[in-house]
Amino acid sequence: MKRRLWGPAVGLVLLLGPVAAPGETFRIAAYNLENYLDQPTESRRHAKSEAAKAKIRETILAMRPDVMAFEEMGQLSALQELQRSLKQAGLDLPHYEYVQGFDTNIHVGVLSRFPIVARRSHTNASFLLSGKRFQVSRGFTDVTIQVNDRYRFVLLGAHLKSRRPIPEADEAEMRHTEARLLREIVDRYLAQDPELNLVVVGDLNDNYNSRAVKTVMGTGKNRLLDTRPAERNGDDLPNPTNPRYFPRNVTWTHYYGVEDSYSRLDYLLLSPGMAREWVKAGTYIPTVPNWGQGSDHRPILATFDPGRE
Repeated sequence: MKRRLWGPAVGLVLLLGPVAAPGETFRIAAYNLENYLDQPTESRRHAKSEAAKAKIRETILAMRPDVMAFEEMGQLSALQELQRSLKQAGLDLPHYEYVQGFDTNIHVGVLSRFPIVARRSHTNASFLLSGKRFQVSRGFTDVTIQVNDRYRFVLLGAHLKSRRPIPEADEAEMRHTEARLLREIVDRYLAQDPELNLVVVGDLNDNYNSRAVKTVMGTGKNRLLDTRPAERNGDDLPNPTNPRYFPRNVTWTHYYGVEDSYSRLDYLLLSPGMAREWVKAGTYIPTVPNWGQGSDHRPILATFDPGRE
């Protein structure tokens, strides 16, 4: 019988026994909103247009997530405006976490239908690189969410360093170092309870085979599972070249106009404990007409059944 986490990272209390009735599923999503600002910033980022906000609401309502992690959220007032507008449209996500890091423009956060029962988000994580001190620009969301009276999970949300070059340091090295700090948080959790229900979500700003993504995923028994959401367009065949490779289905989440390129930069990764509740058939990328009006990213979504064993 699988053990279940009932306490936060410090002072774990474990319960043996059943967790929920089969079929009580819930959905977790992640979405980079591309500057969801309710006012322009000094760095010349523009406020989000009403048309773009409407498209984002349409996209979220197409998924109807129970828990949603965000990247590139503006001020707290912008998050609360989105929360209100979703409720008016029929999706009530009353609980939230809002995380401000070193970046003064865009932030990470969570909206949840379920209560957030523990908050440990990281707002001032820093690291040394080539003798210089840097801070993790957007911080890390770190919360425990109570799904029902017998099931809860830890959500870690991230938005790693962009691919945009900067004069102070190599952007790939910065992203890899941020990824290492994120993985250290994962390792601390799993060292205390290898069966912990834990999900890492967000924009890792790199490809699957990169050092940054590999670092977050880890190795060995505590390696995270990549849920790899894809479009529901009928693709169901394995890779015809090598069955060990990913299938050739459509999994890109980001469009980069300078290169006219499409990449998978957004991830939903699971601890071995939480992977047991994962419902693969309920994991996908929604296909919404004119999706790009809302953001340069598409959201990803995964479904879980806490009654599965």
